[in-house]
Amino acid sequence: MYEFEKYRAPSLHEVHELVRSNPFALIVSNAGGAEGAPTVTHAPVVIERMPEPGDFVGAVLLGHIARKNPQWQQLRDGDPVLLVFSGPHGYVSPTTYADDPNVPTWDYAAVHLTARVTVLDDRVDGMHVVTRTVEELENLEATPWDMTTSLPTFERIVGGIVSFRFDVIEQRAVFKVSQDKPKDVRDRVAAAARARGCPHGDVAALVERIGGDT
Repeated sequence: MYEFEKYRAPSLHEVHELVRSNPFALIVSNAGGAEGAPTVTHAPVVIERMPEPGDFVGAVLLGHIARKNPQWQQLRDGDPVLLVFSGPHGYVSPTTYADDPNVPTWDYAAVHLTARVTVLDDRVDGMHVVTRTVEELENLEATPWDMTTSLPTFERIVGGIVSFRFDVIEQRAVFKVSQDKPKDVRDRVAAAARARGCPHGDVAALVERIGGDT
C-alpha cells in the first residue's frame, strides 16, 4: 500500500486501535488464484503480543480459517502474507465543500501488515488461537461473554479449523480523513457522514479527531 505523506498515521496509538477494533481482516497470500493471482480469505486476526514500545514490526498476531479452505495448504512456514485491516470509511460529496468546481473523494483509514506465517495445524494450538480470538473480540463488547461452559464444544469442533501465527515484518498505514481541508469543511464532512449514519464505521469521529487543527 502506498503511504501518502500527508495521510500518514497520526500516531502509533491510532494504528494499534484500528487493528484492535477492526479485527476482521484479509489474509492475502501469493498465488493460488486464477492465473497466478493472490489468494485472499476474510478472517478474524487478533493481536497476541506487541513490542514495547514501537509499531507493529515485531508484533505477533493470530488467526484461523476453515480447514476446508485450501489457502492453508498453499502456505509454508516463513512465507510472507499480507494482513489488511480496514477502518472507517465513507464517500465525501462536493456538496460539503461549498464551492465549485470541485471533485468528490473518499475518506478512509487502513493498516497493512506484512508478516511471516507459521501454520499451526495442531488441536492445542487451535484451542489457544480460538480462545484468544474470543477473548479479544469479547473485549470489544459492552458485556463480554464468558466462554467457560462452551470450551468442551470448542474442543469438539476445533479440528475444523487451521490456525496461524503471524510475525509482523512491515507496517503501512493510511489515514485519509480530509486533513487537506479547512476546519469548516471538515465539520461539514463529518456532519454529512453522521447524517448518512456512517454505514462503514464512524468515519465522522476520525475526521473530527485527527483531521487537522486549522
